[in-house]
Amino acid sequence: MYENVVRLKLKAQDGKLRETDTLDTKGILRLIESVPSPKAEPFKLWLANLGNDRIDEVFNPEKAFSRAIDYYLNKGYSLEWIEKRLKGVLSRKKLTNTWQEFGVDKPIEFAILTNDIYKEWSGMSASEYKDFKNIRKENLRDNMTDLEVLLTDIGETATRELAKTYKPHGLSENKKIAKKGGTIAKITKESLEKELRRSVITEDNTLNYEYIDNKKLDNKKA
Repeated sequence: MYENVVRLKLKAQDGKLRETDTLDTKGILRLIESVPSPKAEPFKLWLANLGNDRIDEVFNPEKAFSRAIDYYLNKGYSLEWIEKRLKGVLSRKKLTNTWQEFGVDKPIEFAILTNDIYKEWSGMSASEYKDFKNIRKENLRDNMTDLEVLLTDIGETATRELAKTYKPHGLSENKKIAKKGGTIAKITKESLEKELRRSVITEDNTLNYEYIDNKKLDNKKA
């Protein structure tokens, strides 16, 4: 595993940044598998069960849906919200399929077009939006309010339908369409905010924990 170790400067107990051996998630799991201690057996059994579940889902994909629904229920989401979320996943798949039809098929290009939609209606890229909500690996839509999800869906659905009408080809032409779709969501957003007399974009997230960066820690110590 040594070849996968990356040394990063992390804050030590004395407050100084010192080089520390680190592994990514995959590396940590591989490390657990190689530990001979009986104390590691519960983790190895957990990994074996996960692998078995994923294999079962290959033969019966419905189990994956059930697992996702149970996960959201355990997180406190309502069945109505979960239904909308699953429909949103399907809608997103329709959008990426449409982009593929018009000459866009790389994940990085999907990300670029998605950012164009977000920037037009929210003023932020997807990564900036996640920073705004203080989330990291978590899914952005899982941490949106109903109105934020609605505006995201409007932007992506409008982009898909506009692409079908104008039939753009390649990344450059699809970027123009993505911005048009985002603009439609922006118009809806501005109309909502005018009536509600407040911003529909919030810092709210659904996490039951909080990320604390070094700057916040330093401020608390001060």
